[in-house]
Amino acid sequence: MRTGSDVEFNTFTLLARCPRSGALGVAMATGEMAVGSRCPYAKAGVGAVATQAMTDPRLGPLALRLLDTGYSAPKVLAELASSDPAIERRQIGIVDADGRAVARTGAGARDWKGHRLGPGCVAMGNRLVGEGVIAAMERAFAARPGDDLAERLLAAIEAGRDAGGQPDGQRSAAILVVETRSFPLVDLRVDEHAEPVAELRRLYRLYAPLIPYYRERAANPELGTYDEWLKARGLA
Repeated sequence: MRTGSDVEFNTFTLLARCPRSGALGVAMATGEMAVGSRCPYAKAGVGAVATQAMTDPRLGPLALRLLDTGYSAPKVLAELASSDPAIERRQIGIVDADGRAVARTGAGARDWKGHRLGPGCVAMGNRLVGEGVIAAMERAFAARPGDDLAERLLAAIEAGRDAGGQPDGQRSAAILVVETRSFPLVDLRVDEHAEPVAELRRLYRLYAPLIPYYRERAANPELGTYDEWLKARGLA
């Protein structure tokens, strides 16, 4: 029987920091419901964290708190590993605000399992069709250095899906990106869908033009409705 803090997520993920904007984010897809509710974590100016496999959702907030006190990503990962008696069942990735990227894949996670580290990024997954899934994600992310972080993250999990993803397919997907504000720049989830990565892409296409609007409206409540804002800019 699975409990709320002991749920297995067979997941593929890319988390990263953008060196141009300082944005931090996570995108992921999995074969279980609502991956966005308990696996991706990020805080502006602090870091991004993903915890999966037999995930414990408490590890994400704990990692962010440690990063916020000044711990580096490697130090945070070492602290989590030393304090969690079930660490070999977990898969954890961390990128800190300086772009240091680390990951740990527990020996007890289900095959195929593993991770790759790139400049300011982690590609990782478990219960995948093979290593080609995370290799494809890493390549897709690296191929678009000039794009916004959200676009690069989405391209990465699309590449992971196209490389085979998980043997039984995916059921949910999520993307979380923070930049300079205390609230997320992007926080979109597909909790239950036959093609969650494609549905996440559809939602992002709708949402992306509104990102500047929601950023500005936080300080300017007289901005008007988003329909008016889009029309004034020829976007609707």
